[in-house]
Amino acid sequence: MTGITISDLRDDLSFGSSVEGVTFETLADESVREQLREAFKRRGVLVFRNMEPSSRLQVELSKVFGPIKDHPTKTTPRDEETGDAALGVIDMHYIPDDEKHAAGGLIEFEGQVLARFAPWHFDHCYNDELNYAGVLRCPIVPPQGGRTGFMDGVECYQQFSPELRARIEDLNIIYTLDTRLSTMRFGVNFKPVSEDPINQELLKEAAKFPRAMHPAVWTREDGSKALHVGPWMSVGVEHHEDAAGDTLLDDVCHEINRLGKGTSAYWHDWSETDMLIWDNHRMLHAVEGCDAKYERQTLRTTIKGDYGLGYFEDGKKVGEVSRDVA
Repeated sequence: MTGITISDLRDDLSFGSSVEGVTFETLADESVREQLREAFKRRGVLVFRNMEPSSRLQVELSKVFGPIKDHPTKTTPRDEETGDAALGVIDMHYIPDDEKHAAGGLIEFEGQVLARFAPWHFDHCYNDELNYAGVLRCPIVPPQGGRTGFMDGVECYQQFSPELRARIEDLNIIYTLDTRLSTMRFGVNFKPVSEDPINQELLKEAAKFPRAMHPAVWTREDGSKALHVGPWMSVGVEHHEDAAGDTLLDDVCHEINRLGKGTSAYWHDWSETDMLIWDNHRMLHAVEGCDAKYERQTLRTTIKGDYGLGYFEDGKKVGEVSRDVA
């Protein structure tokens, strides 16, 4: 059986590999599946090239790395190709001048109006449980822009100054299910122009979610420390919702933005035949946005696997709505 080839994404990156030769046939070989799992553990991001552009193949690839987890929010659109909503293939589709497919609203950044912009974040930060990984593909690629960026939290932590590392050690960050860019408070480097209409429905669903706490820095199994702060959906520092805590979180988020412009980040230029997986416990990711006149679509599957460090405020569970989240 034909094998696969794996190579580093870039010589100067501490993470990321490019993979060629993945098909339904090669995925049937358990030795190939184990090779992919080992590469993913080491590199944190795998980019699969020249793939059949199929949600079914995306699901099959996702299952190599663990069981699939449905998305926590029911208002998020699902892909129709697989015919099984439980597989959780979510559809993030922006169509210009189509309210149903606004998908994220518009922002102004460096003088340009952009669609599908997403600040640095990790997935399911608003939940007490994270997912292990996400698998993404981009069936509709804009002619320019629309790249997805990734940064290694281990490298980010090392590149933070010792003073800033000391300030965030042992602190938890508070997150909420509020994806509106107009309410984002920390690390803001853009101007909101319009909101996604789906946010109104999402806010109703958000009332079910108490505020979630996740560590700003956590220690991985290999002993390395990973910075794990997302500017998007963060609302404060636990036990420090005051001016000093807000200043600290803003400093951290602006430093993340600064690193995201440098050589520490990998920005993926999409092809319709690419698929990509990233470690959601280790990596931060973002979307640079594209000109609002262009259509863009991404489809994502989610892999189960929590790191066990997040929790809801006051030990609440989803659905236990109190006055502060109603």
